[in-house]
Amino acid sequence: MPSCDLGSREQGSIWHRKPSPAARGGVVVNIFHSATGYHSKAIRFLNVAFDSSGDSLLAGDHQGNIYVFDLNGNRFKLVQRTMQACTALAFNLRRKTEFLVALADYSVKCFDTETKELISWMRGHDSSVSSISVHGSGRYAITTSTDTAQLWDLDTFQRKRKLNVRQSVGIQQVFFLPLSNTILSCFKDNSVFAWEFDTLHCKYQLPTAVEGSALHYKVFAVTRDGRNFVAGGKSNHLHLWCLESKQLLRIIQMPTEVRAVRHLEFLPDSFDGGSNQPPPPLFKVVEDWPKCKSEANKLTTRVTSGRSEQPWKSKGSKIQTRLLKVQMNTPLENKENELPGGLNKKRLQALLKGYGEYPAKYRMFVWRSLLQLPENHLAFSSLIDKGTHSAFVNIQNEYPIKSRKLLRVLQRTLSALAHWSAIFGETPYIPLLAFPFVKLFQNNQLICFEVVATVVVNFCQHWFEYFPNPPVNILSMVENILAHHDKELLQHLIKYSVTSQVYAWPLLETLFSEVLTREEWLKVFDNIFSNHPSYFLMIVVAYIICSRAPLLLCNQSQDFEYFFHHRNNLDINTVIKQAYHLMEATPPDIHPQRVLDDFMPLTKGQYPVFNKYPKFVVDYQTRERERIRQDEIEYLRERQLMHELEAKAQERKAEDEAFYRKQELLREAEEQRRKMVLEEEEKLAERRRRLAAVRRELKVKELQFLDASRRRFLKYQQDQRQMELKRLDDDIARKASMREQETAATLQDIEVRQMELESQRQLFEQRLIKDRETITQEMREERDDRQRKADLEDHIVQRWVETDREERQKAQMVAEENFAKAEQSCIDNAWRLQALQKLRRDDEDREKRYEEIAKLLHDNRVKEAELLKAMREAEEKKWEEVTWRKAQLEEEQKAAAAADEHRKQFLGDELNDALELAEKLQREDGCFASLDRRQELARQEQELMAEVRQLRQKLTARAQTRRPPAHVSPTRWTT
Repeated sequence: MPSCDLGSREQGSIWHRKPSPAARGGVVVNIFHSATGYHSKAIRFLNVAFDSSGDSLLAGDHQGNIYVFDLNGNRFKLVQRTMQACTALAFNLRRKTEFLVALADYSVKCFDTETKELISWMRGHDSSVSSISVHGSGRYAITTSTDTAQLWDLDTFQRKRKLNVRQSVGIQQVFFLPLSNTILSCFKDNSVFAWEFDTLHCKYQLPTAVEGSALHYKVFAVTRDGRNFVAGGKSNHLHLWCLESKQLLRIIQMPTEVRAVRHLEFLPDSFDGGSNQPPPPLFKVVEDWPKCKSEANKLTTRVTSGRSEQPWKSKGSKIQTRLLKVQMNTPLENKENELPGGLNKKRLQALLKGYGEYPAKYRMFVWRSLLQLPENHLAFSSLIDKGTHSAFVNIQNEYPIKSRKLLRVLQRTLSALAHWSAIFGETPYIPLLAFPFVKLFQNNQLICFEVVATVVVNFCQHWFEYFPNPPVNILSMVENILAHHDKELLQHLIKYSVTSQVYAWPLLETLFSEVLTREEWLKVFDNIFSNHPSYFLMIVVAYIICSRAPLLLCNQSQDFEYFFHHRNNLDINTVIKQAYHLMEATPPDIHPQRVLDDFMPLTKGQYPVFNKYPKFVVDYQTRERERIRQDEIEYLRERQLMHELEAKAQERKAEDEAFYRKQELLREAEEQRRKMVLEEEEKLAERRRRLAAVRRELKVKELQFLDASRRRFLKYQQDQRQMELKRLDDDIARKASMREQETAATLQDIEVRQMELESQRQLFEQRLIKDRETITQEMREERDDRQRKADLEDHIVQRWVETDREERQKAQMVAEENFAKAEQSCIDNAWRLQALQKLRRDDEDREKRYEEIAKLLHDNRVKEAELLKAMREAEEKKWEEVTWRKAQLEEEQKAAAAADEHRKQFLGDELNDALELAEKLQREDGCFASLDRRQELARQEQELMAEVRQLRQKLTARAQTRRPPAHVSPTRWTT
């Protein structure tokens, strides 16, 4: 690849492509990503994925930007901004413009590089997805994280299966093997398992590596043929396995400076000029392919076992090489038989002949590969965007399908076909031809349309040349084949005027959908799609020949028509075998293969132009249809307008009739109301006369009633005054009696209260005497304890004095003896020594006793302090109780004073009210001549209240004299 600059600015990002040496084996391209600005920095790429050709690569950086690089076109573009780092990429999907990206939020998304739209969002992982592996067909993908691997269907983006492992084991990587339906799973304990993709059953497990060569597998790579498997990890060794023999072929040791392997990859052809065809243990191969197959056994390859050759190596450096023979077991296959998705048409035909049909699970995939569908999304979208074709607007009237979804898909597919080519809008049998595929591919309208279009282009050749008539040329070929292989049956059909339009055309225009079950129909089209388009006509002839027994029994035209429009008891496998026999036994001059072209898939990007029909007829029919449609629209518009005018006339007529009827009713109602008004006026005049007479009578009665009421009220007022005077006398007498009773009760209460206070005083005095006795007893006991302690101390001191005196006497006696017996000092020396030792021991004993005495004194002082503290706390509690009782007594005195004041105020108010009432009564009617008596009662009551106040004052003074003095403080002991 020539050196060039791949530089472009896009939102602060600059891409540089470094020049690479032109010599083979050097660096092809070196791309790095940097952001320009105030602080320039490099932006790291996290993941890269190549396409199947190796000419394009997909790269994602840690900022969430995903770029596509076209190495041949020397350009790149930003295809997506995910706003988060990607953890894995995959670029080999069935739809070449789509790619998968695993993001940091554990999700996997599918984007389109052209439209930059989000196709799907797949969730299900609980940890980061470390790798994505895509099946060779591009329809399935495996996403791997540390705890699980999940299998996805990329057509529906639904999860199919999930691989769970124990948390202690963990998954390293799970991926598809190329060119096979095998899944390889590699775990953290170095175990490698192979699984069957169809059933997900374990096929085999690679054996444990030889002892001493074990390494922790981290990265893996597989050759493009899927036969060899290499694994590396935290070591400078690589293990090369043969997956066919399930054996470890070689342990490759890299240079000692290599400590770990981060990534492994077998180079695609785009980078090494087609030299990536290595035998199992090789990494770089230089080879010469033979010009003919006979030289295959002589083929040798020179293999480097070390690093790849570099153009700057010195000539003196040597590379160890060895020669290997390449085994050529299988011949080179014809490229014409290669199909998309890694399938081969010859192999599929062999599989079909062996089993009679394709597996139901892979049938749709095989069909799409056989038909080589281009999947032109944009072209199909443009056809769909044109809307429903005018020929199929009312298709539900002709084909009443229960499923609204199926009807809608059929309508869209037929409309797309009509927009693609005008002939399909005029062909009456196109819905019958398309319906089986619509029902089969109703969930993918693009595939449905392309399958129908491919069938029309290839298997319906020359059908529209005699439009609008059936394809006479095709029917003639069917009749010729039938005449060659079964003349008797053809003569029978001709005898009863049964033409090919009766026995062949119903099978062709419905694609056998009326006469076969679903399973039979699928099996038939497995064989039709796998063979030349002429096989379709052979199937028609084979069906007729295999049905010769019931057809020879028919002699009515209705029976023949019924037979070819309904299901029959026929073995479809026999029909298929018969069709293959007809393909081989039909002479070339009448064989349809002579007239029909080979299979040609639809073109990619845009669909081919389909104009193999009489355009003038179709245009004429189109114009006629359009003219009829316009006439019908005009007729409907005029009929609608006429209906509207007629409706308006009827409405106007009804309105007029309603108006006149309403006016008549109003006149009648007005006459009736006028008569009613006259009658009411006469009745009102009569009522007014009666009301005046009644009013006069009522006025007379009212005057009489008022006079009687006045007299009754005067009498009632006199009686009421007498009753009030009597009630006042009774109230005064009752109040006087109540005052006397209350006064007596008050005196009794005062005496009871005085007795209660006297009893409380005596009880308080008894408590004080008891407290004083307790305190005196405690003082006496304390004084006795102190006296005993003092006597004990005096006794100890006396003993000290006596001991000291004895020691002095002994010392004096010894001195006198020393003076007197100086001459005997040497003789008594030993005796004195013993005496001194004895005295010393006595001194030590006395010292110990003194210490014990001092300890006892200390303990006694501690106990005295504790006793003093307890006595002080008891004394404080007593004084607190005295204070509380003093406060309670004061509250009682305040309450009694308030009650006395209230009672005094109440008596004074009552007395004033009585005096005022007496004066009032005396002024009004002179009935109270005995006012002096009430005044005397009031004076006596005042004297009684004065005596009560004096008694209360005496009780208060007596209580204060008995209260303990507030300034007396408790006795405190000190240590």
